[in-house]
Amino acid sequence: MTIGDDDALHLVISLHRLTRSLRRASTAGSVQPTHIAILVLLAKGPARIGEIAAWVPCSQPTATSAVLAMEASGLIRRAPDPTDGRACRVTLTERGAAALADLARGEAEVLSRRLASLRPDEIRQLVDVGPLLRRLAEATD
Repeated sequence: MTIGDDDALHLVISLHRLTRSLRRASTAGSVQPTHIAILVLLAKGPARIGEIAAWVPCSQPTATSAVLAMEASGLIRRAPDPTDGRACRVTLTERGAAALADLARGEAEVLSRRLASLRPDEIRQLVDVGPLLRRLAEATD
């Protein structure tokens, strides 16, 4: 089965609207989306600035500015890259991991409240689609 362009567009718009509204309604509204994306990436392991820029996506100067601000807040740490002295590796600190977990919990609480307005069978449908959405999010083109 394939999906039409219009259906794919409507799904993308709905996912964006849901994500944006969850962030606005939770404590994540106080954190820049770029910073959230960087925290998510670094939760997987250390990354160089170029990798961060590609992940966000943004320019390398924008990624550098975000990293410097987040480092000043204690969310991440920079260290020399052992394989390339000109570069640095960026890692998540305990404070950054805790902040990411708090953001995710806040959004999950908002989602849980919203799910309460749905029928049990509708909630089950959404829960069942979770693994599929995760696979799509992790897929590469």
